[in-house]
Amino acid sequence: MTAFTLTVDQNPHLPAGGREMHAVLGVRAESGGGGVAAAQIIIIDTSGSMGYAGRMKAAKAAARAALATIRDGVAFAVIAGANTPRMVYPSRRNLVRMDAASREAAQTAVARMVASGGTAIGTWLVLANRLFEGRSEAVRHAILLTDGKNQHERPEELGRALDACRGGFVCDALGVGTDWAVADLRRITSALLGAFLDVPEPADLERRFRELTETAMDKEVGDVALRVWTPRHATLRFLKQMVPVLDDLTGKGVPSGPQTIDFPLGAWGAEEREYHLCVEIPAGDIGRRMRAAQARLLLADGAQAASGDVLAEWTDDVAKATLINGRVARHTDQAELAEAVQEGLAARRDGDEDTATARLGRAVVLAREVGNDQVAELLDRVVDVLDPVSGTVRLKKDVDKADEMSLDTRSVRTVRTRTGEPATSRTARTRPGDAS
Repeated sequence: MTAFTLTVDQNPHLPAGGREMHAVLGVRAESGGGGVAAAQIIIIDTSGSMGYAGRMKAAKAAARAALATIRDGVAFAVIAGANTPRMVYPSRRNLVRMDAASREAAQTAVARMVASGGTAIGTWLVLANRLFEGRSEAVRHAILLTDGKNQHERPEELGRALDACRGGFVCDALGVGTDWAVADLRRITSALLGAFLDVPEPADLERRFRELTETAMDKEVGDVALRVWTPRHATLRFLKQMVPVLDDLTGKGVPSGPQTIDFPLGAWGAEEREYHLCVEIPAGDIGRRMRAAQARLLLADGAQAASGDVLAEWTDDVAKATLINGRVARHTDQAELAEAVQEGLAARRDGDEDTATARLGRAVVLAREVGNDQVAELLDRVVDVLDPVSGTVRLKKDVDKADEMSLDTRSVRTVRTRTGEPATSRTARTRPGDAS
C-alpha cells in the first residue's frame, strides 16, 4: 500500500493585528510495490495540418511507443481527433485489455491513421471521459497530442467539455510544432490535473510519449484529495501546487463541510509535491496560540492518509514576527516568476515593448534568485541581459517562435525547495508598488 506523509513548513509567528498565515505543505508518497488497476487512452490530433512537416509520421511512431509501454492487463484505447473524434482502436467505443494480440492490433490500426479535418479538442476529451466511465477503481490517464489551435469549437464549448471531464481522468498534453496555443493546453491540463509540454521537433515525440506513459504506469493511487479545515471566521485565500508544476488549485476546491474544502490532487506514484497555502484568520491577542488550518490527505474511499496542522501565534517580538519562512519566500518568488514571464510575453506579442521589457527584466532577476536555470536560459533567448542583478534587459529583435513558446510553457515548471532554507524579513519581501 502506498504510504503518504504530509509536512508543514511555516513561521507561525504573527505581529499584533496580523491575520495572514502562509505555509508550505510537503506531500510525499512512497511506493507500496503492488500492481493497481489502470486505464490509459491515447488521443492523437489527426487534423489536416498534421500531414505537414512529418508530424503525422512522428505521431504514429509516438503512439506505437506508448502502446509498447502500456503494461499487460491495462484497459486502453486510441482516439483520433479532428472536427469530431473517432475510435482508432478498438473500433467500438469501449476500452479493451492490453495483451500481445490487442497491442499488435492497436499498432496496426495506428499505422492507418490519416490527417484530415479540423480541431475540436473538447469533443475528444468528452469521448475519452465516456470511455473511462465505470472505471472508478482504476488510475485513469490520457495523453493528448495536438499541433494546432482549437479552431473548430468556441472557448465556452471547450469550457463545458472540461467541466464534464473534471475528476474523470488526468490528462497530460503535448503541443508539437509552433502553431498550437499555449493558453489552450494550459487551460486543459490545469482543469484535468495534468502537465503540458512543448515539443518543437516532431522527432522528439516518441521519447516524450514513452516517458509520459512510463510515468502513468507507475501511478499507484488515483483520486487523492487534500481537505483543508479552517476555523470559524477564517478565509482560505489560496492553495497553489508549487512543485513540480505551478497550478492554482483555489478555484477547484469543493466545500465538504461547514469549515472544510476538498481539493483534487489527481493520481500519485512514488513522488513528492509541494503546495502553498494561505489563510486569513481573525487577529488574536499577543501570546495567543491557535490552529490556523488543518490539512488532511484523503484517498478515494475517504480514508485519511496523512495530516498536518498550520499554527498561528501572536507575538510582540519583532524579529520573530517579521521573518518569512524560506520555503514560503521561495514559492512566492516562483509564482511571481511565472506571472512575470507570461505577462511579459503577452505584452511583447501586443507590441507593448515598455511593459514587455519591464516584466521580462523582472523575470530575469527572479529566475536567478530561485535558481531556475531552465527559465533563465530560455529568457536569454528572448532578451539581451544587460544587468542580471537589476533586471536591465533589451528585447531581442528576432526571436524564434519555438523559443518563445518554450519559455511560456515552461514558466510554470518550478524548482524544488529545501527544508531549512533561510528566512527573510517581511519588509524585505515587499514587492515594488505593494502597499507597506
